Order: sequence, then C-alpha cells, then structure tokens
Amino acid sequence: MVKLSVIVPFFNVQTYAPDTLRSLRINAREDFEFLLVDDCSTDGTLPLLRRATDEIPGAVLLRHEVNGGLATARNTGLNAARGEYIAFLDGDDWLAPGHYERLVARTEALGCDFVRTDHVQVNGKARTVRRVPHGPHGVVSDPRAAILPAHRTTSVDYAFAWAGLYHRRLLDRGLLHFTDGLRTAEDRPWIWRLHREAESFAAVGLLSHFYRRGVATSLTQIGDVRQLDFLRAFDQVIAETAADREAEMFLPKAVRTYCAIIAHHLGDLDKFDPAVARELKARGAAALGRLPQRLLDEALDAMDVTRATRVRRLRRRPAATKGASAA
Repeated sequence: MVKLSVIVPFFNVQTYAPDTLRSLRINAREDFEFLLVDDCSTDGTLPLLRRATDEIPGAVLLRHEVNGGLATARNTGLNAARGEYIAFLDGDDWLAPGHYERLVARTEALGCDFVRTDHVQVNGKARTVRRVPHGPHGVVSDPRAAILPAHRTTSVDYAFAWAGLYHRRLLDRGLLHFTDGLRTAEDRPWIWRLHREAESFAAVGLLSHFYRRGVATSLTQIGDVRQLDFLRAFDQVIAETAADREAEMFLPKAVRTYCAIIAHHLGDLDKFDPAVARELKARGAAALGRLPQRLLDEALDAMDVTRATRVRRLRRRPAATKGASAA
C-alpha cells in the first residue's frame, strides 16, 4: 500500500530542480511515491529527473510530449497516483527534512478530508512566514464555513494546492483534478470546489515548505497572453458558485475576489505586451458585464478608491454591456 503520492510538475527549472529533488530524497519513505511530471522541458531539467529516478526511492518519471501547463501536468500525476494521501509540490520549491512524515501523521490524527498548511515564502534571501487564513489551527472544521466572510481574506484566497494534504476519497469523488489547460490561476476554481464540496478540513502550523517567489520563468513574471487565463479561471468560479445550493451567500465573495484580481492586473499593465494589455481590457470589460450587476456594484462600493476606480473605468468600456446580468 502506498501511503502518499507527491505530484511534482517540472518545466524548464534546471536551476532550481536540484534543490527540489534533494528535498524529496531526504523526505523519502518506503511507502511514499514521487511522481515527477516533465511538462516537455527544453532545458536541462529532463536529465536531472532521469537521474532522480535512480537516486530517490519511490520516484517515477512521467513525460509530456507537448507542453500542457501546470494544471494538465498535475492531472497527469493524479491519474497515476496510488497513494492513500495526495500532495503537490512545484518543481522550484523545496521541503525541510521530515515534512511529509509529519504532515501525514497530523492529517491521520485529525481524520479530515484535507488539511491546509502554513509555509515559508522565499524571495531571494528574504524569508516570510505565510499563515493559512483560518483559525484556530489543528481543529477540524466545515470547509464551506471557511469560504466567508466576503470582506476578509479566507481559506479560498490561500489557493496554493501544494500547501496541504488531501485524502484519496477526494480524488475518487472527482474533486482533486484541475481544469485542463489553465495556464495560470489554476488553483482558484480548484480550491473553491474543494471548500464547497468536501466535508471536513483543518489548518496545521507546519513551516517546512519553502515557496520560491520571483522566479524568472514563472508565469507570474511573464506578461504574455497565458496570464489572461485568470479570467477563464474566475469565470469558472463564478459559474460553479452560482450553481451552488447556497449561491446567494457565496456569490458576493466570489464577485469581490474577481474584481480584486482584475484590479490587480490593471494596476500592473506595464508588464504586459501592448497587445496583451489591450486584450486584458477587452476581456476584462466583458467579464464585468457577465457578473451579477447588483453584486458588482456592492463589490466596487466596498473596495478602496484606487482599485474601484480602475475597475469602474474598465466597466464603462462598450464591451462591458454584452451579456450583462440583470441580477
């Protein structure tokens, strides 16, 4: 019996993959498997992964012949996973010794569907502790109750799939797969679905996952059209939340979050190619037009002036009138 399956996608991270692989080696256990998914790397990543299958107990190499993006690579790992528990790790992050052993032990003791973990954010030499925005830690809770309140940062805003552990029953229920082909914001529909449909979760205070920020090859640092997949991701969040039995309660939170993300990208237009910036404005305006307009008004009234002004200006574009909801 495999106790834990760790899914680790890699794409052109030869500079950072050695740290990731070393941390897997020191976390290996005879009942752990590490599913190393190469998403059609074109640098020196693949030879590192081939070597790792000889050096790391439980390491298995899975290869994509065509680059599919992080969501698709994670799905490849999920389709191959045999473990009672599932974890995710990005190919440029790393772990302290004993991370998975402690995480599995705590999750088994709690007996819940999934746990969310604190982590350490790494930006160059700087280290910052990031906490799960849910309390108290170590207490089993209702995942739906952790979506709200709408005006505060909650667990659905802490959307890192790798910051946690997930029981296989969630995989069997179809709750762990990602929207295939999403290039960015892939964790957003995923974490919302998990909180709407799982039965129990807890936050735990481990600080042994190190999340590397500011990586040059990360999509968060690249201003091409793939960044705009956040619109497709949040359209999915809105549509699925609108179909929920308690949509009236949860939709204000979803709309507020969508507006905040749009405002963030509008404030960062300089990083986009000019054509992508124009597309962001056009598609963003259309997205605002599709939102329930009463909830959009409420969200903008609650935002700070700078962000609300950006979104209101975008809302006035002609495209925003197409498909507008009367709600």
